Amino acid sequence: MKSLLHYLVNSTRHAEVVAAVLMALITLLVVTSAITRYLFAYPLPDVFDVSRLLLGATIMWGFASVGYHGTHIKVDLVAELLPAGLRRWTDTLAWSLLLLFTVLLAWKLFGKVSGTFNSGETTAQLRLPLWPFYLLIWTGVAFSVLTTLARLILVSTGKATLEHFESVTAHEEAAR
Repeated sequence: MKSLLHYLVNSTRHAEVVAAVLMALITLLVVTSAITRYLFAYPLPDVFDVSRLLLGATIMWGFASVGYHGTHIKVDLVAELLPAGLRRWTDTLAWSLLLLFTVLLAWKLFGKVSGTFNSGETTAQLRLPLWPFYLLIWTGVAFSVLTTLARLILVSTGKATLEHFESVTAHEEAAR
């Protein structure tokens, strides 16, 4: 179990790096487009489309990190009042529902990837194919399924809980 936890921590760190690189790319695109628009009266073509698609990918890769760390916003007014055993059952139910949502999202997005690939949809100006962007988004969601499943296993077996605040360092220390 310890080697699995170590592998998950490292994999999640890679997902965070992907999200950070995508965010940096979006920032670079938007700033460059703004500079060329205002200084040279020439906005870069398709920056809006590319940046919004990359933003979707950034969100989904970030969701993969959140799926494992469990650092998303939680409202656990009822769970706080429950005894430990019942609370673990409640947490397991909540993570099961999150896993179901993530699997359904991955399934629907895969349909979008294949539909966009088959239709040959492109961006308006540069005619860039859209399916690679949707594939990047779907890959983030697919990774989210794995991280959410891993977290569900940890919560349901009692190896992890959902406390008020869980720092990333706590997970890294547990993996050592």
